[in-house]
Amino acid sequence: MASSNRNVTLTGLARRFVEDGLLDEDVAKDAFLQASKNRIPLITYLTQNDLADSRRLAFSAAMEFGVSVLDLDAFAPEMLPEKTVDEKLIRKHNALPLYKRGNRLFVAISDPTNLQALDEIKFNTGLSTDSILVDDAKLRTAIDKYLESHDSTMGDLEDADLEGVETEGGDQEDEKAVTAEVDDAPIVKYVNKMLLDAIRGGASDVHFEPYEKSYRVRYRTDGILKEISRPSIKLAPKISARVKIMAQLDISERRVPQDGRIKMKLSKTKAIDFRVNTLPTLWGEKIVLRILDPSQAKLGIDVLGYEEDQKQLYLDALEQPQGMILVTGPTGSGKTVSLYTGLNILNTTERNISTAEDPAEINLEGINQVNVNNKVGLGFAEALRAFLRQDPDVIMVGEIRDLETANIAIKAAQTGHLVLSTLHTNSAAETLTRMMNMGVPAFNIATSVSLIIAQRLGRRLCNGCKQPADIPADVLLQEGFTQEQIDTGFTLYRPKGCDKCNGGYKGRVGIYEVVKITDELANMIMEEASSIKIAKQAQAEGFRTLRQSALLKVIQGVTSLEEANRVTKD
Repeated sequence: MASSNRNVTLTGLARRFVEDGLLDEDVAKDAFLQASKNRIPLITYLTQNDLADSRRLAFSAAMEFGVSVLDLDAFAPEMLPEKTVDEKLIRKHNALPLYKRGNRLFVAISDPTNLQALDEIKFNTGLSTDSILVDDAKLRTAIDKYLESHDSTMGDLEDADLEGVETEGGDQEDEKAVTAEVDDAPIVKYVNKMLLDAIRGGASDVHFEPYEKSYRVRYRTDGILKEISRPSIKLAPKISARVKIMAQLDISERRVPQDGRIKMKLSKTKAIDFRVNTLPTLWGEKIVLRILDPSQAKLGIDVLGYEEDQKQLYLDALEQPQGMILVTGPTGSGKTVSLYTGLNILNTTERNISTAEDPAEINLEGINQVNVNNKVGLGFAEALRAFLRQDPDVIMVGEIRDLETANIAIKAAQTGHLVLSTLHTNSAAETLTRMMNMGVPAFNIATSVSLIIAQRLGRRLCNGCKQPADIPADVLLQEGFTQEQIDTGFTLYRPKGCDKCNGGYKGRVGIYEVVKITDELANMIMEEASSIKIAKQAQAEGFRTLRQSALLKVIQGVTSLEEANRVTKD
């Protein structure tokens, strides 16, 4: 290659880049040859191969041609004209239509020598074209975002992998022949694309929702739902049938809800599980897929967001040979991850651990997991009875929903077993009164429950772009901060938003209320005190409420006050 380089005479942009000290001459010659061979602009080749800084290249090109550089970060995406230029031309020439004024179209390009792009776009649109010089790296990001946002139907979906993604349903025993197999390749590709994009984007749920005149697909990312796609309403039955086939559900049954499971094999070593639920609505079946990530249980307790004293209380409770640990909170608040983190700590060869779930979300080796199935008469209560005949050390019950399950779980906790379970309540104190309302005797609750964890998930501020927020002291006092906390002079942060996060937030952090059942609290439970009195006593003993824990996360700069208010508000 070196000998062929000697015969290359650098001119134009390549010469300018060498003169400006952005490239060595040999690197420039080699890049020039390779870019010509691959038929791509020199600037694009240099940026893609990290041979030079795209920003400095743009300014160097601007000086060479005597034009200005537009910062795409400062350009409002709403101004971009819709469906003006064919998508293939945008991809081919790495050119983005920025705005239209009368009969003139302004096009962002990173290579000012790429006149062919302007000519082809002019021919395609019938408009006069003007070029605007921009940073190549920012241009490619803007093009991807532009094309994604306008891919409201299935687009051309040319991803090679989309059709070949292997999937299998959850119930391997129930192998009914599906007669109405959906072989429509575009539908198969579209559903696979939606699921793969959800995995790549770090979503926790995918919602397929039919309405009278429209159909939409939404992802829940960091606890917030966002619309992703709007396919034609005519495709609703096909999409529904496709997802049901993947989950091995009965596609002819559209009148009752169904539960299933999809295992999507991404490669020989990696597979992602989805929990599927269908719900008959007025205009068709709404389908929600929950993405199950087994790696979350192995994160470790330090990552979850427990304060040091809260973490210690949880670890101490896990070391007890008997008793009951209850985790409470709304759907999607991370209860399962908290429980499995605890089970992962307990998962040693000396212990016999059994779990009953509906369904098992996280697969862990060394733990005997049972999926409850009410159709065949295997409910939580039946599974628990079977566990107690198998000499267990640790039992995990997915959810205590009824008196029978609650009674068996409490008896197990009273007879030398460690029991972990979840309940759907708002706070630790309400968990106790909820069990009383179920019909569990107060003395049984007082003697068996050892720890209650109430939790929420708040969005974590992006460390790259968070900004200090100036909030008056009187407002902080109203929000629940103490005078001592304000006197420390902590800095509050608010979200800004950058290209590495979602609206200023990236990832989530747990907010916890951890209450150990002390002798005083046990006496109050025996006396059947109200949840308000129990909550006051817990606070008096130094256990932080959810609100106090959320404000502590704000002081630490982990989340914003707005997010703390969204998740917890007194």
